[in-house]
Amino acid sequence: MAGSNQTRVVISGIGVVSPIGIGIDSFWRNICSGVSGIDRLQSIPIENLPSKLAAEVKDFNPDEHLYNKKFIKVMSRDIQLGVSAASDAVKNAGIKRGTVDPERFGVSFGAGHIPTTPDELVEAVNRCAADDSFEVTRWGEDVLGQITPLWMLRQLPNMPACHISIEHNAQGPNNTITSQDSSALLALAEAMRWIKRGAVDCMVVGACTSNINPVDLSRKNLIDLLSRDEDPKRACRPFDRDRNGTILGEGAAAFVVENYDHAVRRGAEIYAEVIGLGAGCDGSSDEQNDTGLMRAVESAVRQAGIRPSELGHINAHGKSTKIDDQVEARAYHRLFGDDAVKIPITALKSYFGHFDAGSGAVELAASILSLRHGATPATLNYETPDPLCNLDIVHGEVRPLITPTTMSVSRTSFGQSAAAILRAI
Repeated sequence: MAGSNQTRVVISGIGVVSPIGIGIDSFWRNICSGVSGIDRLQSIPIENLPSKLAAEVKDFNPDEHLYNKKFIKVMSRDIQLGVSAASDAVKNAGIKRGTVDPERFGVSFGAGHIPTTPDELVEAVNRCAADDSFEVTRWGEDVLGQITPLWMLRQLPNMPACHISIEHNAQGPNNTITSQDSSALLALAEAMRWIKRGAVDCMVVGACTSNINPVDLSRKNLIDLLSRDEDPKRACRPFDRDRNGTILGEGAAAFVVENYDHAVRRGAEIYAEVIGLGAGCDGSSDEQNDTGLMRAVESAVRQAGIRPSELGHINAHGKSTKIDDQVEARAYHRLFGDDAVKIPITALKSYFGHFDAGSGAVELAASILSLRHGATPATLNYETPDPLCNLDIVHGEVRPLITPTTMSVSRTSFGQSAAAILRAI
C-alpha cells in the first residue's frame, strides 16, 4: 500500500506508568488535582546523597501489566516500566492478536542509559578483593565466568523495544532512540515517517527511564543541577524566579500511533492527530545556545501549518534549572515575538520530576489527554515570575484549553531538541 504526505497519523492508545498515577485515569485526575509525586526517597538509603528527594513510581507491580511474565526476571526497572506502559497502550487502543497485520505493526521506543545496581555485581567484586585491595586480573581470569549470561539483557537500551515486539507480535520495523529527553518525540517522528510512506499501519511509540537506583542517583548528584530543597512539595519550580534545580524521577508512557484510515476501519477511539514534528540541535557545547530548540519548534509549527496564536498550550521542557528555563523562554521569544507572552505554558516536571527519555513521553501523554479533556494542567510551585523568562505560565488551577492544539517540547543537556504538535479530532 503506497503512502503519501496526505496520510493522516493519529494517536489511538495511551499507557502511562508515572509517579502521579498508573493508567491514564489516575494520572490525569492527579494532574488536575495538583497532586505531586515528588517526595523523600524511600527505596534506597539517602544519607550520603546531597539531594534526598525524588519522584518514585509507587505500588507498581509488573505482573499486573505484562503478558509474558516469564521475562520479568531479565527486565530492569526501566524495561518493566516501558513494557508495562506499552501493554496498557495497546489494550487501551483495543488491539488484540489479529487486529493488526503483524508485518505492518512496528515499534519505535526511546530509552536511555540503564545502569546496573550494585547488588547485581557485589559478589563478583568481592571475589576480586583481597586484603583491602582489588585484583583486576581476577575479573577476567575467574570472576567473569561467574556472572550469569543473562545479566547484560537487563542493561541494553534496545530491550524495551524488543520485549514490546515479542509481547504484541509486532513484526514490522523495530528501533530504539537513545537521545535523552527528546527520545519519545523523535520515536514519534520516526513512526510518523513509516506510516506516511505506507510501510506500516500501526506503531507502538514511547519511552522509559528510571533514575531511582544508587548508581544513577550518585552520578546525577555529581553532574546535574539537582534541587537541594528540603520540602518535596516545593522543590521543583519550573520558570519560578527562586528555582534551584531539578528533581530526579522515573516513569514511562507509550502510545499506539496509527494510520487514520486504518484506525477508522477498525473502529478505534482516536485521541488526537499528529500534525507537526520538528527536531534540531545546538551544534555547540554552549549551554546557553537555543538554536536547536528554535529549529525544532519552528519546523513543527511550519509542518503543522498553524500560527503561534493557534497553540492551545506549550507543554514546556521546564527542567527547573536557572539556565535551562531561561534558554527555553528565550527561544520562544525569538521565535514568536510578541505572541510568546500570549501562549499558555505548562511545565509538568513540577509534578513528577525529570527522568530523561521517560519524562518526555509522560509529558506528551499529558498534552494528548489535555486535548481530550479540553484543559491545560497548572504548573506547580510557580509563585514568583522570573523576569528573564516572561511567559504566561499556567498556575494556580487548571485552565480551559481554548484552542484544541497543543505542542510538547523536549530538550537534552547536549542541545538535542524535539517538538510535536497535536490537534484534537
